[in-house]
Amino acid sequence: MKRQSKRILIIEAAAILGLIITIVINSITTFAAEVETITDNVLRLHILANSDSDEDQALKLLVRDAILTETAVIFENADGKEEAVMAAKKAVPEIERIADRVIAEQGYDYDVSVSVTTMEFDTRVYGDITMPAGEYEAIRVTIGEAEGKNWWCVMFPPLCIPAVAADETIEVFNEVLTESEKDILQNPVKYEARFFIVDLINDIKSE
Repeated sequence: MKRQSKRILIIEAAAILGLIITIVINSITTFAAEVETITDNVLRLHILANSDSDEDQALKLLVRDAILTETAVIFENADGKEEAVMAAKKAVPEIERIADRVIAEQGYDYDVSVSVTTMEFDTRVYGDITMPAGEYEAIRVTIGEAEGKNWWCVMFPPLCIPAVAADETIEVFNEVLTESEKDILQNPVKYEARFFIVDLINDIKSE
């Protein structure tokens, strides 16, 4: 009788453990899908300076300001990220002209390269929003040797245009993300363990 009771306890414990593991796996799977939704619905802007000298870093910021100001209307009619990417690709020559003009006005002759590409980003913070690490499509602007520190932002949804106030940043994601996905951006500390596990799984997959 005691042996049978012990066997029943072992079976019950195994069942409970299996249930816990299933819940954890489902939680991680759901979280990974939400992170993927975030990366799939965002278009980044990534600008690399010629070098880390004060002059080249200042030039990078001037190029940034001109691009953000003069391309603010690019995504006005974009209904989703895919349309934003198409608009960005059409705007590549214009973005190059803007950057070339600013660089020339500042007395430099650096070459500029602009492309829309897929890039790997680390976890980055923008104000009160944390963008998770992962692969994002991005407008990539390289200045000269492109060996200096970079500057990044979110072009779509239009998070970094001058008209977006700091206290309204999360609102730009209303049309493309769910409430739980926006919560990941605003409260990353709450999801640290899940971020760690997802990153670990992705590292294993990439090996």
